[in-house]
Amino acid sequence: MSETEAFAEALLAAHRGGQRVAEAPGPLSRAEVLAVQARVSGALGPVAGFKVGRLPEGPPVLAPIPACYRVPDGGSRRVRDRLGVELEVGFELIRALPGPGLPPDPAAHFRPRAVFELVETRLAGAAADRPDLKFADLQITAGLVPGSGPEAWDGRDFGRLSARFRAGAHTVLEGETEVPGGSAQANLDLLLRHLGRHCGGLQLGQTVITGSVCGLPWFGPGTDLSAEIAGLGRVAVSLA
Repeated sequence: MSETEAFAEALLAAHRGGQRVAEAPGPLSRAEVLAVQARVSGALGPVAGFKVGRLPEGPPVLAPIPACYRVPDGGSRRVRDRLGVELEVGFELIRALPGPGLPPDPAAHFRPRAVFELVETRLAGAAADRPDLKFADLQITAGLVPGSGPEAWDGRDFGRLSARFRAGAHTVLEGETEVPGGSAQANLDLLLRHLGRHCGGLQLGQTVITGSVCGLPWFGPGTDLSAEIAGLGRVAVSLA
């Protein structure tokens, strides 16, 4: 077994047993990162969606979000110590795409919705700070909470937003904010142009999330989280 394969197996064990991985392999190429993702994702089962993030140059960071970590809107997620929660604009695929990239009529293929992404690393020590290992660790995703979306959508983009995000009585975000890069559809297009058949490719019912509009706040057990993006929808989850 190669060092990269051993790392993939250690990550999978961390997903299943909770023990974080401190022993790190040497630098991973993009191909090796995606191979690790594919091995871990394939073993965890179906995919609920994908996340995408721009880099200063070259192809983006992307990762599958395992369906086993999907939480229904208003549902509950158990937390070991703390969990990151990001408010994002998501797009659910509702009709097969005609080809790579964003189609000219996005409203015919996607349903936008407010989404929480749950975030937790499976890495420990110095390994937790390495970008290539975080990328391999499904870009530290730990779940997806798909919220509501508009009954009808005219296909307009989401860039500048007005949003409210509360953790119990604490206000995390209230007022104007922005999707990373200024365009949710541009980030969706970036994912569609680079995903290909990685981890099965984007399938009907899966959701693409386009980047946090609130940074990465962390919360402990016993926190009730709720958010609303004006003109888009609401989402809620409780940390148990």
